[in-house]
Amino acid sequence: MSSVDRSIRMLIALIVGVLFYMNIISGLLGIILLVLAAVFLLTSFVSFCPLYAPFGISTCAVKPPKTEK
Repeated sequence: MSSVDRSIRMLIALIVGVLFYMNIISGLLGIILLVLAAVFLLTSFVSFCPLYAPFGISTCAVKPPKTEK
């Protein structure tokens, strides 16, 4: 997972947390979004998204192979 991907996930989680705290989102939708925000935080801290693996998605930059001289 790239640092940009992790940063976006943290930002989304922060926004959802603030919206929930300020009662802009509430009820069942608020709880679902709060759980999703927690998952975003967890996956950004461990730098691994379990949904990326089965689909072969990688947001890391591809490093060119080293050539020997």
